[in-house]
Amino acid sequence: MTERWTDTDIPDQTGRTALITGANSGLGLRTAEVLAGKGARVLLACRSAERGAKALDVVKAAAAGAEPELIPLDLSELASVRAAAASARELTGDKLDVLVNNAGVMATARGRTADGFELQFGTNYLGHAALTWLLMPALRGGRHARVVTLSSLAATGARIHLDDPNGDHRRYNAAAAYGQSKLADQVFALELDRRLRAAGSDILSVAAHPGYTATGLGSGMARSYSNPVVRFLIAGGHRIGEVFAQGPRLGALPQLHAATADGVEGGSYFAPRGLGNLRGYPVKVPTLATARIEPLGSALWELTAKLTDVTPDPA
Repeated sequence: MTERWTDTDIPDQTGRTALITGANSGLGLRTAEVLAGKGARVLLACRSAERGAKALDVVKAAAAGAEPELIPLDLSELASVRAAAASARELTGDKLDVLVNNAGVMATARGRTADGFELQFGTNYLGHAALTWLLMPALRGGRHARVVTLSSLAATGARIHLDDPNGDHRRYNAAAAYGQSKLADQVFALELDRRLRAAGSDILSVAAHPGYTATGLGSGMARSYSNPVVRFLIAGGHRIGEVFAQGPRLGALPQLHAATADGVEGGSYFAPRGLGNLRGYPVKVPTLATARIEPLGSALWELTAKLTDVTPDPA
């Protein structure tokens, strides 16, 4: 990787199709703009029809190839996840080259998804895991397809409660719930990679995180980060934090690198290269030790299948 890898280093994406969740704003919108500008056909998977339509106009203006399209997707509702996957498979003719699991919620009060799961775990993790499995036939039909799943610095120090993932028997803590969901995303990315390799598939499963990026997703969420510098910058809405945070143009680079760069290997994890991986140009970093625990990955995989009632399809 070059010292300053940017979106100008992305190879031509003409002929490739990418689906990006949460593409109506922030990192998702930036990722959609860049990939469309490089010639990819981009499917914007968005919960809000109004915000999705506005984002679609932005991405259309940037597109250098096929027209982008909008797919309704509410990750907090498994029926919507199933419908979105079916729509994507039909639109692409079961030929999907890139899936970017980008969308998420953060700093939420205790809430439940339509299916009764804790809101952050259900939206950030379960919805994406189910979507990935349901889209595997289309990914198999793609060319050297990649699944990019977003984790977070908040995963550091987090714990996955396999016996109580929805926090029914614990006092609710928004930061802990968010950390669990993003650690689960990282665990899933690695477990998916292991299973793809075992099946002899050429599909890559990789992970990324944006560091400390100002996207409007979770101001006031200092406690979700174990890094004391991040906690200081975010806590109380300090103006210094607003200045220090990078914007989506830099923040989206780790996931763009994971989705497009040559030489990316399955199971890799990309983050900003700066101090504490808070900001800067993308670099490959070690996955969390917890995320590499294979029995945890296997147990989470099985639990996810049970909770979502979606049949796992790793290859």
